[in-house]
Amino acid sequence: MTAPTVVGAIDIDVHCAPASFLDLEPYLDEYWRGYVLDAGMSFSPTQGGAYPPLAPTSATPVARAAGTFPPHTVDELRAQLLDPHALHIAVLNCTTSFHCNRNPYYEAALTRAVNDWLIEEWLGRDDRLRASMVVPTLDTNAAVAEIERIGDHPGIVQVLLPTRTDTPWGNVSHRPILRAAAQRGLVVGLHAWGRVGNAPISSGFTHTYLEDYLSNSQVIVQAQVTSLATEGVFAQLPDLRVALLECGFSWLPTLLWRFDKDWKGVWREVPWLDRKASEVVRDHIRLSTAPAHLPHDPVQVREALDLLDAGAVLMHASDFPHDHGDAGGRLLAALTDAERDAVLRGNALEWYGFDR
Repeated sequence: MTAPTVVGAIDIDVHCAPASFLDLEPYLDEYWRGYVLDAGMSFSPTQGGAYPPLAPTSATPVARAAGTFPPHTVDELRAQLLDPHALHIAVLNCTTSFHCNRNPYYEAALTRAVNDWLIEEWLGRDDRLRASMVVPTLDTNAAVAEIERIGDHPGIVQVLLPTRTDTPWGNVSHRPILRAAAQRGLVVGLHAWGRVGNAPISSGFTHTYLEDYLSNSQVIVQAQVTSLATEGVFAQLPDLRVALLECGFSWLPTLLWRFDKDWKGVWREVPWLDRKASEVVRDHIRLSTAPAHLPHDPVQVREALDLLDAGAVLMHASDFPHDHGDAGGRLLAALTDAERDAVLRGNALEWYGFDR
């Protein structure tokens, strides 16, 4: 079965990154310019080990041929993705700050600089672009202040948070960040990867890249969904919208099946849940299409998508420049015309409030 060509879609997960600290120098004050440049600090070329350059998943053939991944400029992104795919809208997700050190003051300065770089060097140069803002994860007050500073910018549509954290995002300590996003109508995007000093699974550190890769894109996010649903976030913030990015989606039906089976038996732990967790998740969470962990049999693909109600909860994402194989094509080929239009455009239009 041949997948339909993706043209004119909304792509909710497109990566970009500064080439070096020199790109951010104009957006750092004098103290922090000295802090990073005089010390000879540099960004991790592998995004904290998330994307080793020679790993097949790290870059598409187009990106490898270009020699820079993720792209560092709007012109590179236009040539590699925006124009060839005639995208209607692309949401930029810069994860450069995800794995930074334990200095909360440095992290706040870095995220501020990244956001100003995105606004000045990207949003101002192509009207197809929107962006996720990044915020410090070590200082809640600083994160809220950053949302208040630029959260009303028309090109900022999302607050980007890593899935790999010290405490899950549903924890009450993070509530001010989620509240600030909800008050401004911003989606909260939970993106795979994060602070590399944290063990990705409850049983401890992984020992191979494959284990780490699967943990970050599959296991950790399940804990985050469980935390958001069980710690009262959506009861307290009924307007909050969450997008799960580069986290897969085929794991969700089994998680929710067990969730619905057990929640009444432990209701004292979740007094704010007054209905099935699956219904709460359906109202507040959407998922990106990449990576699509799906079987090769088209019949089985369709069965997996029906379990998920894919046409209602999935939003198209290339995760450019990363390469997740051909499963995305199998997904699109298995959808009905109406479902395909919703996944490629309609669901993102609604979730992010984009203009048509």
